[in-house]
Amino acid sequence: MRPHTAIMAFPSVLTGVAAFPILCYLFPNFIKYSLLPSLYSNREPHAMRSKLSKVGLTDLGEILENLTEPQLYEEIIRKGEGVVSEHGAMIVETGAYTGRSPEDKFVVREPTTEADVWWGEVNRSFEAERFDALYNRVTDYLKGKEVYVQDLFGGVDPEFRIPVRVINELAWHSLFGRNMLVRPRVEELTGFEPEWHLVYAPGFQAVPERDGTRSEVFVLLHFGRKILLIGGTRYAGELKKSVFTLLNYLLPGRDVFPMHCSANKNAKGETTLFFGLSGTGKTTLSSNAKYELIGDDEHGWSDEGVFNFEGGCYAKTMRLDAEAEPEIYATTQRFGTVLENVIFDARTRRVDLDDATLTENTRCSYPLHFIPNASSEGTGGHPANIIMLTCDAFGVLPPVARLTPDQARYHFISGYTAKVAGTERGVTEPSATFSPCFGAPFMVLHPTAYARQLGEKVKRHGSSCWLVNTGWNGGPYGEGERIKIAHTRAIVSAIVDGHLDGVSFQKDPVFGIDVPATCPGVPSEILKPRDTWQDPAAYDDKAADLVRRFAEHFAAYEELAPDLKTVA
Repeated sequence: MRPHTAIMAFPSVLTGVAAFPILCYLFPNFIKYSLLPSLYSNREPHAMRSKLSKVGLTDLGEILENLTEPQLYEEIIRKGEGVVSEHGAMIVETGAYTGRSPEDKFVVREPTTEADVWWGEVNRSFEAERFDALYNRVTDYLKGKEVYVQDLFGGVDPEFRIPVRVINELAWHSLFGRNMLVRPRVEELTGFEPEWHLVYAPGFQAVPERDGTRSEVFVLLHFGRKILLIGGTRYAGELKKSVFTLLNYLLPGRDVFPMHCSANKNAKGETTLFFGLSGTGKTTLSSNAKYELIGDDEHGWSDEGVFNFEGGCYAKTMRLDAEAEPEIYATTQRFGTVLENVIFDARTRRVDLDDATLTENTRCSYPLHFIPNASSEGTGGHPANIIMLTCDAFGVLPPVARLTPDQARYHFISGYTAKVAGTERGVTEPSATFSPCFGAPFMVLHPTAYARQLGEKVKRHGSSCWLVNTGWNGGPYGEGERIKIAHTRAIVSAIVDGHLDGVSFQKDPVFGIDVPATCPGVPSEILKPRDTWQDPAAYDDKAADLVRRFAEHFAAYEELAPDLKTVA
């Protein structure tokens, strides 16, 4: 009997109560929308339709408001957007774009932003009239389509959080947003009033000649209209980072220092911040079972202390090791986690975290409470320690050094790390990379404005500042060895737990930073890089070259921070 014949025969032979479960199985959408409306009471909310119309979103198809994880799973599967792994995580693909598109980010130039924004390659200007035209085209595109709405906050602190209404075309993007931003309590959803709207339509591709964009992708921030507009890409990280960019613009004016860093607390409740670019170990070193995790990527520092901007984590999964990072690894096997571009067996749904077929940038998005030692409040006191991480492939920076407040500002503006050969096409030797504030693509104000806030906070609260090199020792990449993760963990523990307080320090003659003579759990011979090189003269040349690169980079900021010119 053919399948469709069998389906037609069931109602004629099964009646009454006996037929009901069969009908539920065979006709899920009939049951879903007709017989069990109470389970889907947050579908077709008329009040939300009216609210969205006020921001130009009219004639939409079905509106699915604040769906929970199980409901979003059903939507993702119904629409074929993803598949469930053997352990319950949702596996999705982002298509052509497997990372952010920073060159496609624009800020609308209008009276609200004209005088304050750091205009240039990071914050490319966009005409208000072009934004209006493109926004109208996106809203026309969404007419008749299902959309998913999540009411969320940027920031956990009730005094400073920003209410954002997130409107997604894809169900899995709605799940991602629910993971990454801060979820209101049930009672806070009643009467939720957004200050900002984020409209994300990945299926709409811009036409550069018509819309004024660089490509089909666009990430636009309009501070006057309070709208974030994203399209042309399914890479969900754009959602998270656009809200972070928003907070980087709004909060400094309220004396809150926005930071691209992770944060944790030791047993005494003392907070440590970890600044660092991709590949320096920021997430790995802060997610330590010994300490309470406040958050892994974005924070604010107010007069009351540190608070997380997010409600979740967005960790890299490529070659994730269950023994080295057990807390993060465990999240890849949880219901509610989103796995991006992770390869899996089509039959067993078993994932392979070592397979980079789609991209090296495989990711998992999960709520912060999936980490056993995560803070339930997402807050901490004023930082006792601030650690700036760098992966120095030249092998000349010490594994750990103490910074003065001015040196901390200098290294914060520099945001130094190094790319190594093989990571990008055309890179044949280590190349210095500088990203001001350890996250230039998300900084709307000039970097010196954030550095000034850092200096003021450090001076006011007496934070100790440190530079930790997770890169090479004994020679550059290809000759020396990368500093062992066990030694770096020991360094971080010594800082966080105060074991370097009574140690003697010596000033590095090249970089002018104070290097400890000893550090618990770390061989003393690696603390002075020059002594680990077989050819000290070669070390001198490399170190001088790096100092020159620092100076060349800082020249662009010297006018607004002249007091830091001779720090390093």
